[in-house]
Amino acid sequence: MRLVVALGGNALLRPGDTPDAATQRGNVRRAVTALAPLAAEHELLIAHGNGPQIGLLALQDRPGHYPLDVLDAETEGMIGYLVQQELDNALPAGRRCAALVTQVEVAADDPAFEHPTKPIGRRYPPDTARELAARLGWRLVEDGDGLRRVVASPRPQAIVERDIVAWLLAAGAVVICAGGGGIPVVRRADGSLVGVEAVIDKDHASALLARELHANALLLLTDVDAVYDGWGGPAPRAWREIDCATLAAHDFAAGSMGPKVAAACAFAASGGFAAIGALDAAADLLAGRAGTRVVGSDTTAQFWD
Repeated sequence: MRLVVALGGNALLRPGDTPDAATQRGNVRRAVTALAPLAAEHELLIAHGNGPQIGLLALQDRPGHYPLDVLDAETEGMIGYLVQQELDNALPAGRRCAALVTQVEVAADDPAFEHPTKPIGRRYPPDTARELAARLGWRLVEDGDGLRRVVASPRPQAIVERDIVAWLLAAGAVVICAGGGGIPVVRRADGSLVGVEAVIDKDHASALLARELHANALLLLTDVDAVYDGWGGPAPRAWREIDCATLAAHDFAAGSMGPKVAAACAFAASGGFAAIGALDAAADLLAGRAGTRVVGSDTTAQFWD
């Protein structure tokens, strides 16, 4: 079976963690413990988030010194290296991993560029933020008593290195790619590519990767155990299996479960199935013993007891 697994950025650098290399490697090792059994039995592609990491780089960087696509590439390379090495150490001899810095094409006329919504980097005092915005062309949003930069989050259109990923899979490699949603690029009139100031949603990029590589399943691993009906209310219930049409009648938080549900449905509509749940339960998620399975065809919604 061919699987695409999407790791949330918080799985690699959790809230409250010390943001150093040793902490991130420890978290990666925990993730690899959950993923190694899948890699031993299936063709596996691993995507990952980079929100906490790119936020740290943006804090360390002198504002405007490096464009956002370069920071995307830095975090993709760093996390990819850690995952690759830990998986190489965990898998049987002869089974190798490859981390690929991945460009993802977006549309230059995507409406997201006119209406940026993704906060990035630190919160600045209002006067400092406005000076930076005037000098660097930033868009700003209020955040508490300060202002933060917001950037576009366009929908991914194509995985530029798709054929290379397919070649690596055919050679038997576990492939780590499209990290942080991939590096956002647009195609110029002459056919060449250029990076843009944007952040692609990791879950949407993972769904596209799964469709383009004809995966059988998409696993969206996060810090909650399932998708809940009535989350935040007095009696939430975890779905065991649900179809996309039923999910469409419910609202989910735009910054957390919403993108995962949308990505799961985008992939399930192509004929495979998606599952959303906790990292530590990855194998059970694939087998239907945990989490929420999302299918494209109509089905009777089932809840966990």
